[in-house]
Amino acid sequence: MDEEERREERRENQRYRDQGEGRERRGGHMKAAYFNPKPVKVGDEIEVTIEGAASGGDGVARVNGFVIFVKGAKPGDSLKIRVTEVRARFAIGEPVS
Repeated sequence: MDEEERREERRENQRYRDQGEGRERRGGHMKAAYFNPKPVKVGDEIEVTIEGAASGGDGVARVNGFVIFVKGAKPGDSLKIRVTEVRARFAIGEPVS
């Protein structure tokens, strides 16, 4: 392979990178927030106020900006919940009786 062929191949590769193709092969991109510590953990019991409703009907609360979906809660409710699951960008909780 001579110098001209190598240059052409580099240009071709750069064109594909600029178009975003091949991202899956390179591992994609994950936002830094994915790895940040979460303000809650499974088993935590906390007092929250439901700020809104999710499309599935669950209540939506926030702790330090971190979203918690609360099963069966309605907007305006203030209640104590137990966190049952923590994901990268949200948590799921249920009311404590």
